Amino acid sequence: MLRKAFSFLPNRKFSSTSKNEIPTLYSFLQPSVFALRRESHPPPSSQHAAANLPTEPPKTLTLDDVNSLETNLQKSLLTSDTDEAWKSFKTLTSGSAFPSKSLTNSLIAHLSSLDDVHNLKRAFASVVYVVEKNPELLEFETIEALLNSFKRANTAAPAFALVKCMFKNRYFVPFSVWGNAIVEISRKNGSFAAFLRVFSENCRIATDEKLDFMKPDLDACNAALEGCCYQLQSVSDAEKVVGTMSVLGVRPDESTFGFLGYLYAFKGLEEKITEVERLMVWFCFKSRVGFRSNLISGYVKSGNLDSVSATILRGLREGGGEYFELGEETYCEVVKGFLQNGGIKALATLIIEAQKLEPSADMVDRSVGYGIINACVNVGLSDKAHSILDEMNAQKGFLGLGVYLPILKAYCKEHRTAEATQLVMDIRNSGLELDVGTYDSLIEASMSSQDFQSALTLFRDMREARVSDLKGSYLTIMTGLMENNRPELMAAFLDDAVEDPRVKVGTHDWNSIIHAFCKAGRLEDARRTFRRMIFLQFKPNEQTYLSLISGYVSAEKYFNVLMLWNEVKRNVSIDGEKGIKFDHNLVDAFLYALVKGGFFDAVMQVVEKSQEMKIFVDKWRYKHAFMETHKKLKVSKLRRRNFRKMEALIAFKNWAGLTA
Repeated sequence: MLRKAFSFLPNRKFSSTSKNEIPTLYSFLQPSVFALRRESHPPPSSQHAAANLPTEPPKTLTLDDVNSLETNLQKSLLTSDTDEAWKSFKTLTSGSAFPSKSLTNSLIAHLSSLDDVHNLKRAFASVVYVVEKNPELLEFETIEALLNSFKRANTAAPAFALVKCMFKNRYFVPFSVWGNAIVEISRKNGSFAAFLRVFSENCRIATDEKLDFMKPDLDACNAALEGCCYQLQSVSDAEKVVGTMSVLGVRPDESTFGFLGYLYAFKGLEEKITEVERLMVWFCFKSRVGFRSNLISGYVKSGNLDSVSATILRGLREGGGEYFELGEETYCEVVKGFLQNGGIKALATLIIEAQKLEPSADMVDRSVGYGIINACVNVGLSDKAHSILDEMNAQKGFLGLGVYLPILKAYCKEHRTAEATQLVMDIRNSGLELDVGTYDSLIEASMSSQDFQSALTLFRDMREARVSDLKGSYLTIMTGLMENNRPELMAAFLDDAVEDPRVKVGTHDWNSIIHAFCKAGRLEDARRTFRRMIFLQFKPNEQTYLSLISGYVSAEKYFNVLMLWNEVKRNVSIDGEKGIKFDHNLVDAFLYALVKGGFFDAVMQVVEKSQEMKIFVDKWRYKHAFMETHKKLKVSKLRRRNFRKMEALIAFKNWAGLTA
């Protein structure tokens, strides 16, 4: 069936690799051929380069000699004495003898595991020698281990040479043992030409010798085809690989057709593309996403931008109202291809035409417009992206959210928040609505850039757009303004948002503003905020008064503290549930401030309330405050001026332990 399906592609016989392409035994040990890509390995010395076998004139070994050498080899391997093990192996092979099968494979596996140039050469020489002289001794796992060592060492030449040696000596190893390693090595080293020769020879052997275990798997076939299409860009070589797949019965997948699609698009072979599409239908491949992505890549590579647009629009038409999905990498290729040729107008036209065919759903991040604009942003061309928007406007095209969102994201990342805010205004004026997540991101970016005006403008726009959830952005703005010591903006912002039911304003918000004003020494603003708070029926708590007391004490405005106490004492609650919670911190703040201000009557009221509520008071602090401020104050002077103050002073001195 596969042969019939691929009948449009010419089948060619595989030619055997010529004998002069297979190097003679051990010539691979030359440093220039066996060079590793690792910089950490120094060039091998001349004595190491000559690690070939045998190195001594053949001599006859007795049975005792063989047994002794095998025993020594085994002991050397057990003790990891690599040089001694290699010496025993060379002595055995120079006498035309071989160690046992298990010892031979153990030695090669040991040499392969060391992953250094010298011992990899030894392992390679051993395998090549055994393949030529006595291949029955080798285990497939040993071959696989050596090839994996070549892969780790990032060296390709000996790996390909080993496979060619196996072919030459008709030592046929299942493709599954060595194929994957060869594929990875060729990809890692860019040695596709060598891989293609080995691949072709292997397929010839599998066909001629009728060896199913030598057949390459689909991944290997696709690797060969990918190299033909992307590296060699050879139609004949690519079709030869596909023909081989047909002969071997390897069923293609979407990647197979995708590679062909790229090559045919690059070469401008539209008839071939049509034929491949028919084959995909024959093979029942319903998804064309990968194939069309490859087509687009090929058209971009060849500079055929009209075909790029046509392919995208055709995909939308055939999708029956579904989005045309392309990967981010493909969109980046499209954008680079168009912009390198000054194609801003063409991109704008493509987006406008695509929007006419796309469903009007909420998944804007799947639209062609989003993909193109997002690709512009991702390759660092956000200004070009905005130019595309301007061109779409000039063409009187509809600008959906999909073309706006990536630019907004870019402006946030680049801290161009003023431009982002202006773009939001344009979006809203066009009748589109942004989601809460986009607003939150923009406001967070504005606050991070200390562009408070943009953040406040965006929040106002959120409210006007009737966005349901304002909590996140509200907290972001309040926190940012507080961290940046901008209480005046906090007060204006809170006053504007306080009546919005979507914003849950609490006493703690007012406290933050009052604290910030007090910290900045702007006590009149703090007092005004406090009165506004009460007017709007937000109940002050202990933190409110602590901030105010701290501010008044710093400015030595103790009378204001007295006014606060007169207000607080009427609302003090024992349990703190209905009124103000009178705790140790608040007692301490009032006592210190009132003592410093000389309002001893109020001081004793605080003391009395603290005793009533069983709050511990450290008298030393207030004794010290009195001595610091009022040590020259005489009771006799107060007796003549104010009898009540005299009594309060005496009561305080008695309580604080200041009476002689």
